[in-house]
Amino acid sequence: MKTDLAPSRHTATTRSPGLALAALALGGLAIGTTEFASMGLLPQFAADLGATVPQAGSAISAYALGVVVGAPALAIAGARWPRKRLVLVLAAALALTNASSAFAPTFETFLATRFLSGLPHGAYFGTAAVLGASLLPRAQRARAVAATMTGLMVANIVGVPLATWLGQALGWPAAYLAVAGIALVTMAAVALLVPDVRDETPQSIRGELSALGRPQVWLTMLVIAVGYGGTFAVYSYITPILTTLSGFTEAYVPLALALFGVGMTVGNTVGGRLAERWPMRTIAGGMAVASVAMGAFTVTAYSVAGALITLFVLATATTGTTPALNTRLMDAAPDGPTLGAACHHSAFNIANALGAALGGAVLAAGLGWTAPAAAGALLPLAGLIVLGGSAALERRERSRAPVPAA
Repeated sequence: MKTDLAPSRHTATTRSPGLALAALALGGLAIGTTEFASMGLLPQFAADLGATVPQAGSAISAYALGVVVGAPALAIAGARWPRKRLVLVLAAALALTNASSAFAPTFETFLATRFLSGLPHGAYFGTAAVLGASLLPRAQRARAVAATMTGLMVANIVGVPLATWLGQALGWPAAYLAVAGIALVTMAAVALLVPDVRDETPQSIRGELSALGRPQVWLTMLVIAVGYGGTFAVYSYITPILTTLSGFTEAYVPLALALFGVGMTVGNTVGGRLAERWPMRTIAGGMAVASVAMGAFTVTAYSVAGALITLFVLATATTGTTPALNTRLMDAAPDGPTLGAACHHSAFNIANALGAALGGAVLAAGLGWTAPAAAGALLPLAGLIVLGGSAALERRERSRAPVPAA
């Protein structure tokens, strides 16, 4: 059965797959900046729009909800479109919706614009991942997916710290206008550098929808939604945690965010290689290390060095599982690879919303600034349980598969 995850015959005209993958990754830079800069700027827009810090966390959840809704809806709606065209349209939507966030006059309006900003997120990554995977040999799919995700990781080294600094210096709306600018640059780069890859067998809406009938798709999404939630319970409130407990001044928070981004980049790069050899071990190991790191953060958060080291480990462990999980979803949905890949980001942002809500709840209950890490450490353990169930089901499915005739 053809899945279009192997290179198409039409990719012979691609002079530089590396440049094409870099162009696709630019959209991830815009998306990562808008998603994570909101966490770094949370105190600023909360004060300006008349919300408390726990209330402002709902803006993060609103964005995440937009991703959850938009990823499958837009992936299905664009199933018949050439993937390059769909990427361009989604990048344009990123520019428009983030500009609208910058001009939101009230907190309620800001919540609405953050929801709209999240709609193109998952569909962009899902489409870019499948398009990028078509540019390299099948054996290198995981590293191609990792390459399209590089922008998301670089966002946390450069984009988020710069956007946070820009928001502190010029006001938080400037950060969202900068994101809109990156999205416009993405459109130009994709138009110039990404080839028009057309497969002999076009995708169909029915084929993409078939992904939702696969138990392994739902189980893998549950692994992501639960396993990543703890990281967001910590990261959603990282600015007040660092300034209250660790001894950071607000001006130095962008440096901590940049180090977190370095950890994410290292994890994504190494995870792309590990996923090609030991996909299930990579996922299980990453979640186990993330749980330990969050448990340790309840102690290390009280010092600058301890907080930085632990956050680096947490970031590396979390994103180290991303390529393996993404390719697992593609494999679980052979007739709907775009929707399968987009589902990764729906699940990822369910984790985002769950983590932000969990962190806000324990803070609102007065349990202290280490409570989000303590509560979050339990979620990767729950993800490991679901992963074990998914692996057991996979073994049963293989044992029941008919043996090919000699």
